[in-house]
Amino acid sequence: MSLHPKIIDLTLDRMSRLLAALDHPERRLPAVVHIAGTNGKGSTLAMVRAGLEAAGKSVHAYTSPHLARFHERIRLAGDLIAEEDLSRLLAECEGANGGVPITYFEITTCAAMLAFSRFAADYCLLEVGLGGRLDATNVIDRPELCVITPISFDHPQFLGNTIAEIAGEKAGILKRGVPCIVGPQTDEALAVIEDRGARIGAPLLVHGQHWHVTEEHGRMAFQDETGLLDLPLPGLIGAHQVVNAGAAIAALRFLGADEAAIGAAMTGAEWPARLQRLKRGPLVGAAPAAELWLDGGHNAAAGAALSEALGRLTHRPLHIICGMLNTKDVTGYLRPLASMADSFQGVGIPGETATLSAGETVAAARAVGIAGVEAPDVLAAIRRVAAREPAARILICGSLYLAGAVLRENA
Repeated sequence: MSLHPKIIDLTLDRMSRLLAALDHPERRLPAVVHIAGTNGKGSTLAMVRAGLEAAGKSVHAYTSPHLARFHERIRLAGDLIAEEDLSRLLAECEGANGGVPITYFEITTCAAMLAFSRFAADYCLLEVGLGGRLDATNVIDRPELCVITPISFDHPQFLGNTIAEIAGEKAGILKRGVPCIVGPQTDEALAVIEDRGARIGAPLLVHGQHWHVTEEHGRMAFQDETGLLDLPLPGLIGAHQVVNAGAAIAALRFLGADEAAIGAAMTGAEWPARLQRLKRGPLVGAAPAAELWLDGGHNAAAGAALSEALGRLTHRPLHIICGMLNTKDVTGYLRPLASMADSFQGVGIPGETATLSAGETVAAARAVGIAGVEAPDVLAAIRRVAAREPAARILICGSLYLAGAVLRENA
């Protein structure tokens, strides 16, 4: 962290310099699938990985941020990177960098690419960290496939204040001659993506034009020019996951996966902290009769998706425990949840300097009509709900960083 004073500084210059010093590991990767978007990148990647693995392929994967341990960011042929390998690769990258400025995300992305270049696999799935055009992952000259999931407002201080500006950054992953699966977009975002694709000669496979996905009678129907698939609903909960599944299926079809592997992708994909039901651990033990759910979404679109998904569950009183970063649109996130909350407690995120205080989170909740109180931490908030309503539904939400702290505490 001491090598660069800014946590986020979007440029590819430092990446190019260090990758050259490492003899360009990014040029020796297995077939790359590069995934950008505002929401759904990680879930889509998880389903693509599950489908490829069900088809008998070995798959590297790079995701961010991690929840409980840094090692989650780097999967080598399906397994989390080993401590010994990670330490050695980070030391090698630090030595090659020579102490000159580089960000935390950049140098760790270089370590991931070095790992991927040295361990055999059939595919390498790369999730964009922020944006796309200037993201540290955008150093692959010719990926096998690109994917852009739905685009909405997030990180305006880095990506722009309009959907068109943000879409322009996301569309920066497109490469000449490389097909791109495009998930559902607003007209404004799609126009930008289509313009970029036409200008550089990147073929697009667009939701609503080249492929369609719907939920029907407790199943999922996917249609493209190859034909119709009747599939189980994703194991990941929520209507938004049907959309994510559609992009994953389109990607898997392009990569040659058969129907059995695609079905396995729907039922077998796991992605923690995306409306995840916690069923064991000390936090669950603090409210044994309650339902305890965890979600790491943190922008307005994620709040809307979370509200829709919760509305599909059987009715129970909903008690929200929320912690967020001060860089997020807090009221935009909370507004879709306002009518659902029977109680609300704000907490700070442990160890995060950019956290909103519990009081600031409660004030934001009140601004959208949710009456709330502060809590010293998540455990105290759970105990407060359980003492009043033992069989409640408790939702811990607002940040992947809070979700990581919860998963560590509940381990």
